[in-house]
Amino acid sequence: MNRYERHNTLLELLAERGRLDVDVVAAELSVSAATVRRDLDHLAEQQLLTRTRGGAVAHSVSYGLPPRYKSVGRSAEKQRIGRAAAALVYRGMVVGLNGGTTTAEVARAIATRGDLADMSDRGGEPAVTLVTNALNIAHELAVRPHIKIVTTGGVAMPQSYELVGPLARHILGEVSLDIAFIGADAVDVTAGAGARSEHEASINALLAERARRLVVVADSSKLGTPAFARICPTDAISTLITDAGAPEQAKLFEERGVKVVQV
Repeated sequence: MNRYERHNTLLELLAERGRLDVDVVAAELSVSAATVRRDLDHLAEQQLLTRTRGGAVAHSVSYGLPPRYKSVGRSAEKQRIGRAAAALVYRGMVVGLNGGTTTAEVARAIATRGDLADMSDRGGEPAVTLVTNALNIAHELAVRPHIKIVTTGGVAMPQSYELVGPLARHILGEVSLDIAFIGADAVDVTAGAGARSEHEASINALLAERARRLVVVADSSKLGTPAFARICPTDAISTLITDAGAPEQAKLFEERGVKVVQV
């Protein structure tokens, strides 16, 4: 288990139990107590927990796991989804992306495509314009000279790093997208794509509406269950890119006219 996997596990255990004991956790993870102490100290510096003598306790505020710690789960599947999504992008496109671990992989795959990164025949002009309400995606890709980054503005959501609210809606209302890649907390053939937060769902819905083509990217664990707030109905989805873990669900979407790409 590497460092990031330990951090992910520690935060999940803390969310479940409310309190952690160094010696107990060290035994459970088969690592030294010194390693656990260092991990807890690091997470405390990130304000993700409060250190105590001999362990840690959860903050009194409610929070979700930030994307950099959630990305361990199903990372291989999400990377494959990201590469398949990036293959749909061509030079000159205006691309929309919301927040989440899967869309972050889409962004990385777009940014590292060699043909897009080659600026020799573009006179220094960016190959792709990327519009996003995700702070982490904008931060990661801002150093790429072949990617033009446009952020929405708005109020940051600590669970997802997404910008929401009237400022985000104002910016998105003024742009047109060739394609939007939308990650979702749940994708159901009846309910459509959804999010746990109504604030995020509202901005994600506008991103979807502003795009000529809507592609939903979600690993198979998200398929077949509804979420609290709907992003878009199934009929609005042009393509669903997922892994091969839920073939029955994939067939249901195909029967509704959605192109399904399983990777």
